[in-house]
Amino acid sequence: MNLQNPQLTRRSWLTGLAGLLLSACRPVTLLNAVIPDKGMRIHRDIAFGPHSRQRLDIYQPRDHAATPRPVVLFFYGGSWESGSKQDYLFVAEALTSQGMLVVIADYRLYPELKFPQLMQDPALALQWVKQHVAEYQGDASRVFLMGHSAGAHLAVMLTLNAAYLAAVGLSPTAIKGTIGLAGPYDFLPLTSDTLRAIFAPAEQEWQSQPIYFVSGQHPPLLLLAGLKDQTVWPRNSINLARALEAQGSEVKLLTYANYNHVDMVAKLARPLRGNSPLLQDICDWIGQHASA
Repeated sequence: MNLQNPQLTRRSWLTGLAGLLLSACRPVTLLNAVIPDKGMRIHRDIAFGPHSRQRLDIYQPRDHAATPRPVVLFFYGGSWESGSKQDYLFVAEALTSQGMLVVIADYRLYPELKFPQLMQDPALALQWVKQHVAEYQGDASRVFLMGHSAGAHLAVMLTLNAAYLAAVGLSPTAIKGTIGLAGPYDFLPLTSDTLRAIFAPAEQEWQSQPIYFVSGQHPPLLLLAGLKDQTVWPRNSINLARALEAQGSEVKLLTYANYNHVDMVAKLARPLRGNSPLLQDICDWIGQHASA
């Protein structure tokens, strides 16, 4: 794709860039190169454990705040087997521009870990945030989890299955609310050899499904899905929202008619945002629950 072509329209450039976010040429590097970071104070590679992937970055708005800020701990996707925190500068910029403190964590991946061990690092990252975020003007009583794709699975599973929080000395009250972007929450039967390996053995696959841990005792959830998503079917979010509502849990489901899987995170980026309501929908929901 020739980004220097003077005949390339702005619309086709943005569409092409969004579509390339999952390709091998790593256009996310190009995207992040045009993301303004002057409004953020960035603290990189802070350890929350001894492993090289147990590291997180903190994005702190530079503008003065009279009170501690709401915190968003973000987990990226990558099918539980790939991903890097530095690729999500565009997510941090979107949220810090709205006054939030953002933490983006790496975590150990398959094949080094399988499920349920994959839940260990997200839980440890949350534990670290609760203990230390006040040092960066974050409000430890207003910590929101947020994730895209496999990262949404991790965030929502932490929210619904209290056993993973208990393992690090936390309870569901540690989470003010959780935002899932295009997440897999109800995806049995498993459709690939890799997924079957990640979530083996077969008789325990059900334990990987957030929908099986629904009760009426969860923090609020915001579930967002693109109706053109062919990677993680929207029914994952729809089914989970229905199950939560049936149990009396607070949940809001928002769907986007023309968004695919990549759009559900790419539309947060300043160059790709356009008239997308995605960022505003997230910020409105966080604002409502941060002030509750």
